[in-house]
Parts: sequence; C-alpha cells; structure tokens
Amino acid sequence: MEELASRSGTAGTAAGTRTGVYRNNALGRLKRDKWLYVLLLPGVLYFIIFKYVPMWGILIAFQNYQPFAGFWRSEWVGFEHFQLFFQNPDFFKLLRNTLILSLYNLLFYFPVPIVLALLLNEVRLAIFKRTVQTLIYVPHFISMVIVASLTYVLLTTEGGLVNELIVKYGGEKIDFLASPDWFRPLIILQLIWKESGFGTILFLAALAGVDAEQYEAAIMDGASRWRQLWHITLPGIRSTIVILLILRMGDILENGFEQIYLMTNALNREVADVFDTYVYFMGITQGAFSYSTAVGLFKAVVGVVLIVASNWLAKKFGQSGLY
Repeated sequence: MEELASRSGTAGTAAGTRTGVYRNNALGRLKRDKWLYVLLLPGVLYFIIFKYVPMWGILIAFQNYQPFAGFWRSEWVGFEHFQLFFQNPDFFKLLRNTLILSLYNLLFYFPVPIVLALLLNEVRLAIFKRTVQTLIYVPHFISMVIVASLTYVLLTTEGGLVNELIVKYGGEKIDFLASPDWFRPLIILQLIWKESGFGTILFLAALAGVDAEQYEAAIMDGASRWRQLWHITLPGIRSTIVILLILRMGDILENGFEQIYLMTNALNREVADVFDTYVYFMGITQGAFSYSTAVGLFKAVVGVVLIVASNWLAKKFGQSGLY
C-alpha cells in the first residue's frame, strides 16, 4: 500500500510538473509573440461581432417573431415554419433551380480558374504573364450592378451589339435577357468572366509550391510537357483542388442573391427563382422574418452536412480534407 501511494504521489507530482511546464511554455509563447496576437485581435473581433453574435438570430426561425415583442416575448412555434416551407408548392421549384445553377457552376465555372492557372504557369515571358494576370483579375473588382448593365447593353434587342451583329450576318434577333433558356448560361458566363481570373490566385500559389526538381528529373527522363502536367503539376495541386471543392459543396444552395436578382425579370422568373431571392422576397418585401430565417437555416444546415460528407468522402479516397 505504501509503495502504491508512493507511486501515485510520484505520478501526481510528475503530472503537476508537466502541467506547470506547459503553462509556463504557453505564457512564454504568449509573451514572446504578443504583437502577433495583437495583429490577430481585429480578425477575431470581426468574426465574433459579425459572424457569431448574429447567430442568435436563428432563434426566430422557431418563433412567430414580432419585432415589437423581441426575441424572448415572441410566441414559440417550434418547427412550424419549416413544415410550411417544405409543404409550399414552390419548394421543389426553388430546389430544382438552385441545384441546376450549382451543378452548372461546378461543371463549367469551377474548372476554369484551374485551367487558367495551368496556362499561366506555362508562360515564361514575365511581362506577358503579369499583363494577362492583371487583365483577368480586374473584372473581380467590378460591381455586379455594372456587370448586369454591361450584359443588358450587349444583349438587349433594342440596339444591343450582339443582336446587331446577328442581324448583320443574316440572323434574327434573340431575346437573351427575357428567355428562360438563356438565363442559366448568362449567369455562368457572367461568373466566369468576373471571378475566374481572381480564382487563379490560390492555384498559382499552389503551383509555386511544386518541387522544381521533379520537373528537372522528368525532363531528364524525356517526359513531354503534357506528361509533366499530368504526373507532376496536377498531383501537386490536387489537395488545393479538393479543399476548394469541399468548400464549394458547402455553398451548393448558395447562388448569390445580387446577381440572380439583377438578372431576373417577369419572363424568366420560372427558372430564376432560387432560395436566395426567395428569402429576400419573403423576409424583406413581405415581412415574414421567422419564415425567411427558417429557409436560411435550412440552407445552412444542408451546407454543413454536405461539407462534412464531402470531407469524409475525400479522406476515404486518400486526400487530406479540411480536418
């Protein structure tokens, strides 16, 4: 018994010593890197104030929220708003439109920044490379209102450049802006033009981290540029592609309110209505705050589930994933 007590005492002393060492090391690192933590503070405060504190607002998804009554005095209705949403005849139309746009996004927009980055990586003339990079970055900083206005000027049937060219070469005018068949292609083309250049930044950074010695060894073995691309370059940025794809899966029900809203009109609304615009119309124009919050919470939960599932699937195939 005495020996057991002695061992327990020794173990407790050792554990206490380790805890003290860890605490001292943590305090030492905090003191040593204090200015780095000071620089970190604005970002932390931003997320706390603008991301985490507003999450209390999801409470109204389970209430019949009345602004004059506030959060705590409004009537609690549980999942009533979710039931109304799922039973709404527009639910499947909204889901279909949202998923089709997201599928187009994955198929046509997502690969474009990768292809651009690979092409730019092969350019050896530095001046030309920087010029092209600048030109394709610029649209990212243009407001979506300006993009929609440019689209209107180019495609309108009343003097639009594209339709004038079609007529000049013997064709008939096409009402791009009002046609439901053209709505989704226009949205994806706008997205590609505006964001694909800026999206190359991460892939170019990943390409810069690929070991140059692998290329040298491949050249010595007689590998062509295509073989180098397939066996060295793409595997080198595969983890970046997978991570961005996982994050994109979390936004599968997010199509961007501003762009969709600006391009929607009475003639293409049947294919243009998505969850983002539905939340706006129900919450802002009709004042159904609790109902629109329930719709937004549904989107968020689906996004989290898809991120977790995509991350699990990526790990099953041997990728690192997000965590």
